[in-house]
Amino acid sequence: MYLFDTDVITNILKKKPSQYLVHHLGRISPDEQFISVITVAEIVYGAYKSQRPEYHMKKLEEVLLTEIAVLEFDVGAAYIAGKIRAKLEKEGMRLSWADIQIAAITMANNLTLITGNTKHFSRIPSLKLENWLIKPQD
Repeated sequence: MYLFDTDVITNILKKKPSQYLVHHLGRISPDEQFISVITVAEIVYGAYKSQRPEYHMKKLEEVLLTEIAVLEFDVGAAYIAGKIRAKLEKEGMRLSWADIQIAAITMANNLTLITGNTKHFSRIPSLKLENWLIKPQD
């Protein structure tokens, strides 16, 4: 089962999404697809910063949120997030709080994070990652 990072969701909403992403999405059941409440917040933020907030909010509410389950940042994820943040800071690495929360929600629900930012998220040990935005080199 999979949790989609914000970059993946915004890609699929583009006029020309990644064909590699579209291919993967067609191979998995909708009940295996999730986003986090953090991604919802990031999309809302982006919508209101845009020139067309109503358009983007309508897409969020009428397209995305009707098709995919949203996972909350709960107590289990909070424990994981605190541990991740402390470990990264001790090692002198920084990661945004939103990204730590997304990673923690992924781990708390035993999912694989689908993101174009695999290098970014690879700082978190035990986080399962895949990039469906680009085809891997053979």
